[in-house]
Amino acid sequence: MSAISIDAVKQYLMSLQDSICAELLAQDGATAFREDTWQRAEGGGGRSRVLENSHVIEKGGVNFSHVMGANLPASATAHRPELAGRSFQAMGVSLVIHPRNPMAPTSHANVRFFVAEAEGQEPVWWFGGGFDLTPYYGFDEDCVHWHQTAFDACAPFGADVYPRLKRWCDDYFFIKHRQEPRGVGGLFFDDWNHDGFEQSFAFMRAIGDAYCKAYIPILAKRKDLPYGEREREFQLIRRGRYVEFNLVYDRGTLFGLQTGGRTESILMSLPTQVSWRYDWQPAPNSAESRLLSHFLTARDWLGEVAK
Repeated sequence: MSAISIDAVKQYLMSLQDSICAELLAQDGATAFREDTWQRAEGGGGRSRVLENSHVIEKGGVNFSHVMGANLPASATAHRPELAGRSFQAMGVSLVIHPRNPMAPTSHANVRFFVAEAEGQEPVWWFGGGFDLTPYYGFDEDCVHWHQTAFDACAPFGADVYPRLKRWCDDYFFIKHRQEPRGVGGLFFDDWNHDGFEQSFAFMRAIGDAYCKAYIPILAKRKDLPYGEREREFQLIRRGRYVEFNLVYDRGTLFGLQTGGRTESILMSLPTQVSWRYDWQPAPNSAESRLLSHFLTARDWLGEVAK
């Protein structure tokens, strides 16, 4: 594996976890995340950091993991069946932040690296990741800022990268049984090994480093806005959609469960409080209905909206 550096990727990911946690704590006012280090019987382990029922963040987790095993699980080979039976190493940082204030959006990000090996063959490696935003009460300027930051992170790597990864994100974070997007999108990529290891690693770092640039200004602006019981109830209902996606479709969740990962760390993405109401519908022409009609439409935030 002379062409790749697993140690360099691991060191970057651990430092990324540190820097993201520091920026989130500065917004929240808490002194520290709860940290659990854990080992996996089949190989590897991780460092989970969770903040719960705090000042700004009602539930948030920023996890690092580095696991290995004798056989890639089904979730990792669904799109690469030729890799079935190979041993693997997988490492990444994954995070979900659920703010207390309904005016502040939930955010998700992850960056990851896989290596699949077989005796007598060259290792197959790739990067993946991205970030996406899930507002409950939308603000056009937040969505434009989010997507502009994503665009800027992709720009050095080609003019086609942002539009392609935006479409990939819109398609991936779509709740099929509800026929609606989970949020306003962002970036999603997988199986990324373009132009060699160094360039691919640089791209993954650009996406990882862009997350706080995209999210922290939005959280700072919205975390103290006034809200009432109506807004809180709507937030809990919409969180239900988030839970449905993560448990039914999310490849990272499935990979973690299929590889025997630490359940508490895998499911840290689920909010503390959530609500399901039978056949609930927002009132016509309300702020709640506007979320569905104006924001959850996979729209061109840097074209039609930003002009």
